[in-house]
Amino acid sequence: MNSKKKIINDPVYGFINIPAGIIFDLIEHKYFQRLRRIKQLGMTYLVYPGAVHTRFHHALGTMHLMSVAINVIRDKGHKITEAEAEATKIAILLHDIGHGPFSHTLETCIIPELPHEQVSLMIMEKLNKEFKGKLSLAIQIFKNEYHKTFLHQLISGQLDMDRLDYLRRDSFFTGVTEGVVGSERIIKMLQIVDDKLVVEAKGIYSIENFLIARRLMFWQVYLHKAVVVSEVLLIKFFERVKKLYSKNKIKINNPHLNFFLKADYNCNPEKLINHFCLLDDYDIIHLIKESLNSEDKILSYLSNAVLNRNLPKIIISKQKFNSEFINKIQKKTMEELNLSNEEIEYYIYNGEISNNAYSQKDEKINILYGNKLLDVAEASDMLNLAVLSKVVKKYYVCGPKQIINSIKS
Repeated sequence: MNSKKKIINDPVYGFINIPAGIIFDLIEHKYFQRLRRIKQLGMTYLVYPGAVHTRFHHALGTMHLMSVAINVIRDKGHKITEAEAEATKIAILLHDIGHGPFSHTLETCIIPELPHEQVSLMIMEKLNKEFKGKLSLAIQIFKNEYHKTFLHQLISGQLDMDRLDYLRRDSFFTGVTEGVVGSERIIKMLQIVDDKLVVEAKGIYSIENFLIARRLMFWQVYLHKAVVVSEVLLIKFFERVKKLYSKNKIKINNPHLNFFLKADYNCNPEKLINHFCLLDDYDIIHLIKESLNSEDKILSYLSNAVLNRNLPKIIISKQKFNSEFINKIQKKTMEELNLSNEEIEYYIYNGEISNNAYSQKDEKINILYGNKLLDVAEASDMLNLAVLSKVVKKYYVCGPKQIINSIKS
């Protein structure tokens, strides 16, 4: 494969460089090119029409920020060899390569036993064989098995390049300006102390803004009530497909979907990855379109609801809904739509959503004051960041609009 230096015009950062060599070859690889067909924000485009950016965009953005971070850390006198720099860029470039169709939405449906991070690692290991061991150091860093811990923190931590890119990128494509973060300013303030990533004191206000932006993006975008209900709809659609398939009531012509519907997860990992890397958003959309006129009324209802944005009504509350209220909605829905006890689960959904902008249980964001380190929750003199570390839970119930409205009133 011929390798040459490339420049990409990114809508968020402008022109970014794609290095020649292994990184260029990985980007050209079919596994990575698949990310062009995986939406970054799953079903969010049904709420924010501009949110059609992909995991491909995001992966390139994280690699660009990693390049900037490596240069900043080197300029501050910390040694990062060329091999370490290349490996860290590879690790962040491939950190999301294990995402399946519609990203997080169907993550627990297609391969329930494996989170996307584990699938990413499996793909990286397969690529490592193909590229004759050139990803070995990247895999070490990705797994946090390399002696320079801060390199892993740049990939997976509370101030990693993943978060710094997705907040800014998702804000850009949704148009939600409250999510804008000064990613480059934060990177310029990074420092290494005892092999750990910390932030210089003058960067504290950028960190405060980052944490507030993250909280706002979760409630306004990632956990927007219409996003929540549309994602539940897609999950219910896939669950119905699996149920009908297991009873031989429908046929699926897609061999790669067939593989996962048979739930043969204990096969050769290489076989699993080969099938997985030929699945993307378009396969699911095609399956939805094929199901629009299904003889199964539930599958037909769910596919029409997802494809044409006929979303059920959703109510969100800070208090848990009592069982009497849920039962009342279920009973009325069953009566009006002539549904059985088995069928009602596809029409009425309830659950919880939660968010905390800063987890003090994970590695802390430490602020460097001279020779002293302070947790950002203690260091901030403007905000009560301890409140942002509290897990906020909300509860939801969804169902047909006319029924929810009649019971509410």
